Amino acid sequence: MRLGVAGVLMSIVLVACAATPHRDVARSAALAATGQGQINATINPPRFGDSDPYDWGRRRPGSYAVHGIDVSRWQGDIDWRTARRAGVSFAFLKATEGGDHVDPKFHSQWRAARRSGVPRGAYHYFYFCRPAAEQARWFIRNVPKEASALPHVLDMEWTPRSKTCRHRPSPRKVRAEAREFLNILERHYGQRPVVYTTPDFFKDTGIGTLNRTEFWLRSVAGHPSKTYPGQNWAFWQYTGTGRVPGIAGDVDINVFRGGASAWRQWLSRRTTR
Repeated sequence: MRLGVAGVLMSIVLVACAATPHRDVARSAALAATGQGQINATINPPRFGDSDPYDWGRRRPGSYAVHGIDVSRWQGDIDWRTARRAGVSFAFLKATEGGDHVDPKFHSQWRAARRSGVPRGAYHYFYFCRPAAEQARWFIRNVPKEASALPHVLDMEWTPRSKTCRHRPSPRKVRAEAREFLNILERHYGQRPVVYTTPDFFKDTGIGTLNRTEFWLRSVAGHPSKTYPGQNWAFWQYTGTGRVPGIAGDVDINVFRGGASAWRQWLSRRTTR
């Protein structure tokens, strides 16, 4: 999507101004309201490493064309342009968790990724000690509705090391909470979120039976077809110890299931308008 002259000038002004998180939300909403925004579907071959590589055999993540990352405060300041040149074609940024926490790097990472042309969405880390509706409202309060953003993500997994919430509801309750969260965000952003999950949570809860939902699956020691037999997926998180130029230390790396053409089609269908 091309920006007109006025749109370019507006983008320059927005980037140049320092902002608080609340102002970021307002500015992004204003940008979305104009119908502006752009998505960069360029794919660069990945030049990544791994501090603890797994022997993938034949079904290697490298056989997929489209790679991306997910990040949070722990990655610190990221050189997004360098990461993009190294093969980062998309990113999911941690935004919120529970009903009262915002990742302190979210807003700066959100702006910086956009400036560098990396397609990005935000994710919410779910806690089962607060109602889904409350957590959805918290996410909406802190994540702008911005044209060209990727569909956002509901991260559902058990939290056995949490200091505040280790509750494990029934599978039926888990799925009901997930549906409510997804429905609220879909009504607000116009796109149904992707669901991220882990092997044990998937097995325990039947989360894979949710209708009209794309999945992002973690599987760092085997292809998803082995870890999640028969389950469809859009994204695969294949390592938590990746090394990407522009990022200090380890980072999660993911692939998109389809090739370059499928990626462009997915972006045209699934980005926020």
